[in-house]
Amino acid sequence: MKTKALFPGSFDPVTLGHLDLIQRAMPLFDELVIGIGVHAGKEPSYPPEKRRGWLEEIFRDQPRVKVEVYQGLTVEFCRRIGAGVLLRGIRNFADFEYEKAIADMNRRLAPDLETLFLPSRPEWVSLSSSMVRDLIKNKARLDLVLPPQVIAEI
Repeated sequence: MKTKALFPGSFDPVTLGHLDLIQRAMPLFDELVIGIGVHAGKEPSYPPEKRRGWLEEIFRDQPRVKVEVYQGLTVEFCRRIGAGVLLRGIRNFADFEYEKAIADMNRRLAPDLETLFLPSRPEWVSLSSSMVRDLIKNKARLDLVLPPQVIAEI
């Protein structure tokens, strides 16, 4: 049985690695919500509505993909939208350790919420949003890491 899943993150900016995970997850769920988390105390490079706009443009032809901006605990947002699965990308062992600790706490807070870890493809293992922001600052080649919709607005 398929269900609704949440793929949370900062997406600051959205990368080709993010898109790969989303595209691979889409067939697994009836609906996939991309949740742009807003964290107090973190100053993003791009405002949440800009990131939302990029993702909505990229997935405009995918009616089962929704994009939402949220604040607060991810498990509470899952409850509000009715998501039964939390999707997380894993690039390496350090990611797994970090994400596993969060998944364990989420399970205590919301026992009915499952976390699904989807490993990154090898070509995206080293890619991070902070690395991409450094490439942007230094005017490096961006088509290797960012979708055209993002490049057009940077």
